[in-house]
Amino acid sequence: MGIPTPHISAKTGDFAKTVLMPGDPLRAKFVAETYLEDPVLVNPVRGINGYTGTYQGKKVSVMASGMGMPSIGIYSYELFNYYDVDNIIRIGTAGSMHPDLKIRDVAFGMGACTNSSFGSQFELPGTYAPICSFELLKKAVETAEAMEDVNYKVGNFLSSDTFYDDSMGTMKWAKMGVLCVEMEAAALYMTAARTGKNALAICTISDSIVTGEATTAQERQTSFHNMMKIALEIA
Repeated sequence: MGIPTPHISAKTGDFAKTVLMPGDPLRAKFVAETYLEDPVLVNPVRGINGYTGTYQGKKVSVMASGMGMPSIGIYSYELFNYYDVDNIIRIGTAGSMHPDLKIRDVAFGMGACTNSSFGSQFELPGTYAPICSFELLKKAVETAEAMEDVNYKVGNFLSSDTFYDDSMGTMKWAKMGVLCVEMEAAALYMTAARTGKNALAICTISDSIVTGEATTAQERQTSFHNMMKIALEIA
């Protein structure tokens, strides 16, 4: 398979080496229009909009992943394998499972546990532990340290296949030190590992399983600026 792919209509060279990847197409549009100079829509297929522009003189792309591991698995695979992308930085939302991780705090996923069978395709004789790019993580933490009023934690994520969990078992992961739950990081990290590329998930806490607090859909789309700024600085 070459380009265009079944899911991306962009041409060779349309994407930067680093792609910021929110789940929400409207967040991708917001990042492009708010932070990028001269953003160009390079992919409109299925409404998963991808844009390329410049940020402080650097060529940067931002494209949505959609929801869940199958979706980010498709887009990250195609970007890494066919569009010569080296780095994907997920900028998403997560639900806190840690009492010290509050609404609007930022979490960096050093690793990603999962209840998904996504990794079974690799036919490994054991359990694979997906981790991020240390280089990207180091830069992200240094950037967060230099910014004012950024509360963050680094640790393990849970990438879940279920948003509505009938077993109500999500908090069981907290006793093992897992910080928060989201739906994409593990698949992104596995795809990056398989392709020899780099990935990092940066998530803003949008709701807390501990306290029951939550933000609105509009707030999630347009107001999580610290996460966006960190990702852009390290792109």
